[in-house]
Amino acid sequence: MGIYLERCKELRGDTTRHFGCAQAVFIPFAEAYGLDMETGNNISAHFRAGMLTGEVCGAVSGALMALGLAGASPKAAMELLSRVKEKHDGDLDCRALLDKWHKAGNPNRKPHCDGMCFECVTLVEELLEREGKLK
Repeated sequence: MGIYLERCKELRGDTTRHFGCAQAVFIPFAEAYGLDMETGNNISAHFRAGMLTGEVCGAVSGALMALGLAGASPKAAMELLSRVKEKHDGDLDCRALLDKWHKAGNPNRKPHCDGMCFECVTLVEELLEREGKLK
């Protein structure tokens, strides 16, 4: 497990403070690329829960922010989006992803959201490593 995934898991597991999906994905990279945790938290705060409206998944938004912060190419961003869509039947929206999760008989959304965070952090690590931008 990479340091970014490990940090994401710490944030998602924190029971004293809630870190939304965008925050849990972005903060580990923000810290590595020179931002403190609170700045990373504040930057990504309004991207959780699908930009607070159920739109694009917060984990995906956090991943795109991390790629941008690291100076990754647009090609890397497009690959991230393509791979997430491919794995989730073409969906990127929080509302649609959670709806499928619930329809599959899962009443608790946290395991789904944790999984999306871990998936996106892993993809960002892979894409940054490929581009020589991973710290």
